[in-house]
Amino acid sequence: MNYGFVIDNRMCIGCHACTVACKSEHDIPIGVNRTHVKYIEKGSFPNNSREFSVHRCNHCADAPCVEICPTTALYTRADGIVDFDSDRCIGCKSCMQACPYDALYIDPDTHTAAKCNYCAHKIDGGYEPACVIVCPVEAIISGDLDDTNSKISHLVSEEETITRKPEKGTKPNLYYVNGSPEMLDPNATEQDANYLWSEQSVGVGHFAKYADQRASEADNENLLVQLAMEYSAKTGKPIDQRAIDNVAKEIQQDIDTKETRRVYDSPSKGVLWGWEVPAYVWTKAIATGTFLMMAVLHFFNGGIDASSELTGLITTLIFMGLTGALLVKDLDKPNRFFYVLLRPQWKSWLVRGAYIITGFGGLVTLKLLDTYFNLGLEWLWWPGAMFAVMGAAYTAFLFNQARARDLWQIPIQSATHMLVHALMAGSVAMMVIAPETREGMVNTLLWGIVLNMVFIAKEIFMPHDTPDTKKAIHLMTKGYYSKYFWAGIVLGSVVPIVILNTMSGSMILIAGGLTLMGIFLTEFVRIRVPQMIPLS
Repeated sequence: MNYGFVIDNRMCIGCHACTVACKSEHDIPIGVNRTHVKYIEKGSFPNNSREFSVHRCNHCADAPCVEICPTTALYTRADGIVDFDSDRCIGCKSCMQACPYDALYIDPDTHTAAKCNYCAHKIDGGYEPACVIVCPVEAIISGDLDDTNSKISHLVSEEETITRKPEKGTKPNLYYVNGSPEMLDPNATEQDANYLWSEQSVGVGHFAKYADQRASEADNENLLVQLAMEYSAKTGKPIDQRAIDNVAKEIQQDIDTKETRRVYDSPSKGVLWGWEVPAYVWTKAIATGTFLMMAVLHFFNGGIDASSELTGLITTLIFMGLTGALLVKDLDKPNRFFYVLLRPQWKSWLVRGAYIITGFGGLVTLKLLDTYFNLGLEWLWWPGAMFAVMGAAYTAFLFNQARARDLWQIPIQSATHMLVHALMAGSVAMMVIAPETREGMVNTLLWGIVLNMVFIAKEIFMPHDTPDTKKAIHLMTKGYYSKYFWAGIVLGSVVPIVILNTMSGSMILIAGGLTLMGIFLTEFVRIRVPQMIPLS
């Protein structure tokens, strides 16, 4: 069996009965939905029309949320239904980054991921999903797509149907009859900010916990507004008006949508991976890079003295500890962190990465004991170096599994770029830990900065060719976050090159500090901006 849905837009009247029935059936909290109805309007009065589109989980045959989930909290049943187990969820939000259809949310009560599960409990009892039963015009059709005698199979084979974002390769099992690009493509329309239901942007999913605090300041223009409101609610400081006033225009400026607009839409879920994720990438680069530089010095230069080596190994462990702490902090269910190691789903790079950094931490600890007690275990440098390389680069493959974010779909390039960042950070660390290596580390840092700028130029001028990637690059280079992007290049690359080539002494360390700042800003912008691009 292969269960799926057909949405017949010739019949849908936009009544929201499906949304209400779904919320009632599953006791879904206010502010989030498993199914919702999107409204668009075309033309100008009196020659205007309204269209409706039901959005929800597509129960993909190749579900990216299942692939990326580290604990099998999301899984595909034998009958094709993509279901979830909230008891296994750690709240990492990876599934939300992976889903191109914006179908998942974080339940504000349980802090675990949830979505449409085809009312699997009703299916198992021989009933149809709640939304199908309640639809007054039978616009939602469910059934077995592999049964040639079923109504849903006849509709798919006999009517002209389309799916959402087929280019993502997810093989969605939700089909639209009489669908249109304006209904299914979030970039094909712009959002009407002043409408009857515009307050729906308050308190959605991961950020619903701030809903009460910012309810009187609702604005649904863009994702940065939610972040500005969240920050204001937590700190009591005024809302960043720059974000509220201008960013929506930056996101929409390339869209010619004079004839079509969205008037009732999927609430924004905000930026899911906040400052903790670029910070963990940064601390991981320092930890792995420091060990790699010591390993290179050991292989090619006889190593450094024992006291400096101990300092370097302790530095590596400290930054690896910070990396782990940031990873746990970013989880909505941090008490379940060990599920990643104890209940692993091995296709997920989050699991693979957890084992890589755990193994790396263990090897560094053994090498620390070896150096301190002079045990003679010099062979530990080889596996340690290999784990350091994997530790520096694996996050690129995790981002690649987040198929919803187009800018991240260049894993080899991104992995190499992260490895360069690690070498840059490690060379800066070694300038402080072992001053006698400073001359060699300066040359390493210079070459690393040059390679870093090459990778950045490649990403900007030769991008992964999709509309979302181009929009993300535009926002990075000319939008709200461009100040961080260009600061990362000027302060983190151009100024250090000048200092390293013209000055000496303490100025070298200042150049190293600026380089570390540039690495963080680069990762901060690359991770933050793609999450601003709307998915539904």
